[in-house]
Amino acid sequence: MTYQETAELAWQWVLDQVRWDDGPWIPESVGGPEPAEIPDERDGMHSGIGGLAHALAEIGLSRPWTDREQALAERIGERIRAGIAESTDCTFFDGLVSSIGALTALGLPGSAAAVERLQELAEPDGWPQTSVVPPKYLPDARINDMTLGTAGVLLGALWARRSGVEGSTQLAERAVALLLAEAVPVPAGLDWPFVPERFLPEPKSSMPNLSHGLAGVAATLAIAGSELGRPDLVDAARRGAEHLVTLNVGDDKGFLVPRLVPVNEDSDLDPVTYNWCHGPAGTSLLFAALEHAGVDQVAGEPPLSWRRRCSHTVRTSGLPERLYPGFWDNDGRCCGTTGVADVLLDSWQSTGDQVDLDFALFLADTLVERAVHDGQHAYWQFIEHRNDDPVLPPGVGWMQGAAGIAAYLFRVARVVDQGRQARTALRMENWWAVRA
Repeated sequence: MTYQETAELAWQWVLDQVRWDDGPWIPESVGGPEPAEIPDERDGMHSGIGGLAHALAEIGLSRPWTDREQALAERIGERIRAGIAESTDCTFFDGLVSSIGALTALGLPGSAAAVERLQELAEPDGWPQTSVVPPKYLPDARINDMTLGTAGVLLGALWARRSGVEGSTQLAERAVALLLAEAVPVPAGLDWPFVPERFLPEPKSSMPNLSHGLAGVAATLAIAGSELGRPDLVDAARRGAEHLVTLNVGDDKGFLVPRLVPVNEDSDLDPVTYNWCHGPAGTSLLFAALEHAGVDQVAGEPPLSWRRRCSHTVRTSGLPERLYPGFWDNDGRCCGTTGVADVLLDSWQSTGDQVDLDFALFLADTLVERAVHDGQHAYWQFIEHRNDDPVLPPGVGWMQGAAGIAAYLFRVARVVDQGRQARTALRMENWWAVRA
């Protein structure tokens, strides 16, 4: 079965999961032990209808939308715009930053209201959040990272600014000031922990890769420096990368930073992984950002060299084979095969490295092989090896489900047909990495 055929079957399955009672909304997964209920994060990018907006954007580059898809896009826009005024979630995954991404993907208005709401919610030391709370963290803790915290607000502000949204520059400058204030000087450069130390009842390991740590903050600052004409931000990002490379545990050709630093010996998670969230696939976006911002060297090597090191480590890691229980049990964007594949396809379209394209196509072949077919539908089931029944129900959404996987396969089909100049749907977290 071709990439396009598998993508269409999977997308049809996603469309058939859209609920219209108080809709639109989608369940996180289908067929599990619990009946599907409207999730709290129903409008978000991670697993909600905001993610369907990104899938629709990718599909729209492959073929015209159907009437059903056009109607869905309009209803997604209506639903997201209606919630902005009362939203208190400021995150990239599910909140106001997610709303900016979804509305932009659909070419719909409303981002200005999200920017204004983010300005309203800003407090002197950051934005309110509900992800880290007592007793593990002190009250009113702040988050620095790209997916839940201040760097995410900056990412959204910069994306809105590229569309000319009023107030986005001021929002970006506010987020920049907060991130600079939270920078922690270290011997090799600068660091940004997930949560500032003053909110920790006791020391915790940091998560230094893209999603929750240093790599994501530094990447966002590099792009901010480029977009706002501020060399000081680019330099801060470079100093963050200088520290990050001291954490490298990869071989002499690669780049690999542990999931946690220091490593938590009591954790049942592998100390390293290779995905978008906590591995070199996602962390490569930092080096792409530094290259885009004009940085010549990081620790004696050009940023492109470090980006290629990340790719080498991913390609030689053993994924997508499930080498042992717990290794590569996920094919989604957030934590698995699709997220890695999309990054490598970005890299190929930017640098022209054939090895990246070859591996991205190999991963696409794997996704086609692993698709579960049910009549005119297709979906994917991941594995949780610690469960009595390790096969998980199929996920629906963007980061952990069929919508995100299908979108990648639509993109791959265009690449095979059109080559390196094939269009892709740019997003706030990758636009600088796709083109040279």
